[in-house]
Amino acid sequence: MVEISRRGMMLVLSSPSGAGKTSISRRLLAEETGIVMSVSATTRPPRPGEVDGKDYYFYDQETFARMIANNEFLEHATVFDNSYGTPKKPVWDALDSGQDVLFDVDWQGTRKLRESAREHLVSVFILPPSIDELESRLKGRGQDSDEVVAGRMARAKSEMSHYEEYDYIVINDVLDASVENVKAILKAERLRKDRRTGLLDFVQGMGVAG
Repeated sequence: MVEISRRGMMLVLSSPSGAGKTSISRRLLAEETGIVMSVSATTRPPRPGEVDGKDYYFYDQETFARMIANNEFLEHATVFDNSYGTPKKPVWDALDSGQDVLFDVDWQGTRKLRESAREHLVSVFILPPSIDELESRLKGRGQDSDEVVAGRMARAKSEMSHYEEYDYIVINDVLDASVENVKAILKAERLRKDRRTGLLDFVQGMGVAG
């Protein structure tokens, strides 16, 4: 099989809570080669069992602020007095080596990534099959009170209103089918000629003018 070198892509999956983004991400990472999960940086302290560089890059506030000043983040935000961000260097290193990087971010994070790296970004929004099914999934977790579920449902409608900002939409009715749909997106985007950095040499090697 002929292999042509390529540059990796940034694959974003977004969805409201309960629509299946995490389940699809886990399957994608387990079943596809050449794709890794983006690791965010944070100023919050590590939780038990978390590993620096695997779960998060843990920085103090001074270091984080210096990185912002040096434009070392693709995107960053402050949530509940803690800062979070996506360091550029690990992402660029992965893309340069031909690896794809998977991002689990909301529409706001996606918008920031689009502003800083549009040519490398492929965005997918995961929708539930219905609003009733989304509520059923949230209640079926058995983890949240009715009040918390109601809050998640309200946020979900706001989040879903941004679906038009995404390149692809996947309706997660059956998980296996949704995973296959995301895999198909990944496969097609990997074949884009502008990502296949070795294509020109390959074609010229057959005597075709570039």
